[in-house]
Amino acid sequence: MISTVHPRLRPIRDKVEAGERLSLDDGVLMYENDIPLHDLGALANIVRERWNGSFGYYNINTHLNPTNVCVYRCTFCAFRSDLRDPKGYVMSDEQILARAQEAVDNGCTEMHVVGGLHHQKGYDWYVNLVRIVHQAHPQLHLKAWTGVEINWFEFLTKKPVKEILQDLIDAGLGSMPGGGAEIFHPEVRDKICEHKSDARNWLHIHRTAHELGLKTNCTMLYGHIENAWHRIDHLNRLRELQDETGGFQTFIPLAFHPENTGLSHIQKPSALMDLRTMAISRLMLDNIPHIKAYWIMLGIGTAQAALAYGADDLDGTVRHELIYHDAGAVTPEILSVEDIRRLIEEAGRQPVERDTLYHRVERDPANPTQWSVGEPVGVA
Repeated sequence: MISTVHPRLRPIRDKVEAGERLSLDDGVLMYENDIPLHDLGALANIVRERWNGSFGYYNINTHLNPTNVCVYRCTFCAFRSDLRDPKGYVMSDEQILARAQEAVDNGCTEMHVVGGLHHQKGYDWYVNLVRIVHQAHPQLHLKAWTGVEINWFEFLTKKPVKEILQDLIDAGLGSMPGGGAEIFHPEVRDKICEHKSDARNWLHIHRTAHELGLKTNCTMLYGHIENAWHRIDHLNRLRELQDETGGFQTFIPLAFHPENTGLSHIQKPSALMDLRTMAISRLMLDNIPHIKAYWIMLGIGTAQAALAYGADDLDGTVRHELIYHDAGAVTPEILSVEDIRRLIEEAGRQPVERDTLYHRVERDPANPTQWSVGEPVGVA
């Protein structure tokens, strides 16, 4: 029981303690400036511990961004490049396999694959990337291609989403990341990524993935031209799909980094806004088991603090991440396992290594690069 909260939060506190769902109006209210951040954190922690106790999860992973050449020109993106831009690149099969080998040699359990939509690369190139990595390293879980990329594959092939996803599953796809969601409402989406897969398509793709047995993540990009109502509307649409399918396993709130984008005049979100959004996300998404603090984006200190504001996951070691560093992120690209565990312990949480699908990872003490999957994590 939390005895004292801001008077306007008392009805929300009562709902949280009773396990009742918060409304859209509740969500918007929690973004108001007079609502104390520490009160929201205390409420979010109730839900966080209901799902995950005092565990703080991490995984050892690598990111693969196989090309930055992209047909879209999203206002918020600093990663994309034109075909003839000196910044543009495409990785060869040999480079991709070398990255996968590096991941395995470093004990990674996951490769996270996202990139640009290269208009001179056919659908088979994207499917083959999954296939060659899976064939070379079948134990490495491949979390690949956002809903936006799947929508691009629809355009390339004229195939239905279900067939595309089945092709990728047959090639070795293990799950999908949550990127490309940005902000669903067209008032915002039409201004920051007008040609990209809209909310209806993104949600349909994830619904179809869930129906095929794929677990997926979901995200929200905040701190640009959207307002509180747009954020809560976005969270509510995710919550509704989760009610329907149960296929989302993790939500990641992504703080907008304006440097080198078409919105470089905007100041990036403060740490206080990051923590407020983390807490509100945990409170609104009552049916998604995990909330991730992506330290690459938030910064190490804010991500650590987020473990007291609703987050239960610090992601992983994250080798070779390009997208947010191109947008001005100044965090390191790699933290050691020792660093990750220390950060979790300093936050008063119990560190647990997990795989992509949230099972405990058991490592051979004599050879830490060798691992096996244990029981599911969590307490709920």
